[in-house]
Amino acid sequence: MPTRNPPRKAKKATTAKTRAKSATLDPETIQILLSVAGQVRALAYAPYSHYQVGAALLTANGEIFAGCNVENASFGMTQCAERIAIGKAISEGVRDFVAIAVITEDGGTPCGACRQIIHEFATARDITVVVADARGRYRVTSSDALLPGGFRLRDGE
Repeated sequence: MPTRNPPRKAKKATTAKTRAKSATLDPETIQILLSVAGQVRALAYAPYSHYQVGAALLTANGEIFAGCNVENASFGMTQCAERIAIGKAISEGVRDFVAIAVITEDGGTPCGACRQIIHEFATARDITVVVADARGRYRVTSSDALLPGGFRLRDGE
């Protein structure tokens, strides 16, 4: 039985705050995030759609929180990988996010609900979003590009 995975520190954790200010990711950090997302994708519970998703969330302090999708027979109760990773970070008291990497078989982007959740926490900066397929091809975008004009109850919060 697998053990619980604690949050990880990115190899270049000392530069996490620099990356956070510039909102750009170096290729090594992207590869670390994709590796973590790929590993957790293999743990996805997707017996209905067979669409496995893995996500790795990088925080401003260099921690990485991972999540995979968990389907349910009542499909609307399915939990997305992105929301699980974000929920794990929040439950540990971390809310300052720099980037999230998402891996699917075909390189699909986060669903609308996940885009809104990512946007909710993009208050200090635009969050970098790395979207990859199972063969390792990826593209880099941002939370603002995925959800232009996203909803907030109060501007700037």
